[in-house]
Amino acid sequence: MTKAILVLEDGRTFSGTAYGAVGETFGEAVFTTGMTGYQETLTDPSYHKQVVVQTAPQIGNTGVNEEDDESSRIWVAGYVVRDPARRPSNWRSTGDLGERLAAEGIVGISGVDTRALTRHLRSRGAMRVGISSVDLDPQSLLARVQAQPQMVGADLSAEVSTPSRYTVDSVGEHRYTVAALDLGIKRNVTRRLASRGVTTHVFPASATIDDLLAVSPDAVFFSPGPGDPATADGPVALAREVMRREKPLFGICFGSQILGRALGFGTYKLGYGHRGINQPVLDKTTGKVEVTSHNHGFAVDAPLNKVIDTDFGAVEVSHVCLNDDVVEGLRGIEVPAFTVQYHPEAAAGPHDADYLFDRFVELVEKKG
Repeated sequence: MTKAILVLEDGRTFSGTAYGAVGETFGEAVFTTGMTGYQETLTDPSYHKQVVVQTAPQIGNTGVNEEDDESSRIWVAGYVVRDPARRPSNWRSTGDLGERLAAEGIVGISGVDTRALTRHLRSRGAMRVGISSVDLDPQSLLARVQAQPQMVGADLSAEVSTPSRYTVDSVGEHRYTVAALDLGIKRNVTRRLASRGVTTHVFPASATIDDLLAVSPDAVFFSPGPGDPATADGPVALAREVMRREKPLFGICFGSQILGRALGFGTYKLGYGHRGINQPVLDKTTGKVEVTSHNHGFAVDAPLNKVIDTDFGAVEVSHVCLNDDVVEGLRGIEVPAFTVQYHPEAAAGPHDADYLFDRFVELVEKKG
């Protein structure tokens, strides 16, 4: 077995064994609490430039398959697990997770005390990190870690977006057409829309309002994605153009932050973010609490308990995280737009928030 080390930017070091590809990688160290869905996590474009720490102690039990990817490749910068499964066992499995990581050149480390590492990140915050199975000198690796760019100020959505427009047809009878801005879209978004009779045209992050309107959309969708929303001036301007035309608009995660900025709110970086599939969120419009899937390190800065006047009329916070009162959704009272900061399209779950796609369709019906 090949030895490996993990070094955080504050000098904290963990030793372990190479998992996946042998080599060296850098990124922002973040942790996710999901006990299932590791394949979806790995292929989620929102994790671009991040080294993901799995808090669940054993990873890889169900192997990998050809159906659960959320995109065409693994996007994480690196992967950290405590105990990789020695043998995958699942009727849908077509391969081993470690072998898949190696095949795609993803440098990882196993045998790490992920509980201690997670506690460190919770107390100190997400930070830059390096993993190496070629240079085992902590001080040497630390110098390269500290030379890496920060996530604050990182403009990443164009790096994960589609290079050209493509279409995902509705399942069954076609009802509506949606123009989706790909800032790091996941396949399950278009699947959830297709199941409701929606044909989705997916556009690059650089698309203009004329590009979107060329497909005569009934509504517009802004996808999740990676990076600092404060850098996304183009998508913010596009969101404002969509709202000026009063096209129904739905934004998820990064898309929620974009819409927040378009409405005049600021954004800020969370200490260690929300990542996992067990986050409690209050839907203030219904009073219901949902268990939800999250992957975000930034949030919208908006007042929780009052209606706010914006350039597009009155807006209010519609969803709030019950762990820390972070804004988890916005709703236009006068403009047909709403967002959530979490993932109603979550695979492998939970599915408490799937109704939000119905709410999107209902918004289109009312506008029509």
